[in-house]
Amino acid sequence: MSTGTLLAIIIPIVVVLALIALGASLLTRRRRLRQRFGPEYERTVEQAESRRAGERRLREREKRHDALDIKPLPAATRDRYAREWSSVQEEFVDRPEDAVHDADRLVTSLMHERGYPTEGFEQQAADLSVEHGRTLDHYRAAHEIETLTTRSKATTEQLRGAMVHYRELFDELLSDGGRARHAPS
Repeated sequence: MSTGTLLAIIIPIVVVLALIALGASLLTRRRRLRQRFGPEYERTVEQAESRRAGERRLREREKRHDALDIKPLPAATRDRYAREWSSVQEEFVDRPEDAVHDADRLVTSLMHERGYPTEGFEQQAADLSVEHGRTLDHYRAAHEIETLTTRSKATTEQLRGAMVHYRELFDELLSDGGRARHAPS
């Protein structure tokens, strides 16, 4: 067999193998993003101009999150937050709108204490999506109701729902106190 014939056989085989490896790599990365972000994966991809752009946004969130100093909470701090949450729930009986505002402030305070930036809701949601993608819909729903509350347009049932939604994220952030991710050195 001549060198030309060998090259004519080997080059296409190498190209096909490279394309298969590239495809497998992309599928593996997509599966990892879906697992990590949960429902937030689909939401981000749907809002992006393409799947590739959405996945790029998710990888950018991961990079930003990895640079954060997310820290565990000492047991005494977790206990203090649990007591504060109980107070907010008790407040709901007499002052439901105030309780929803206080729940929002308490969740934001807990995020801050854990090491998450709290400069705006959309950025908070993006930062939380990396580790808390499965409860992020709860946070969005609660925030939407809290926004209605500022205009006195939320019903008592909506306010009750907001408290349940806030509680989902609150519990997850509180229980994650033992699982810290630190920025690389």
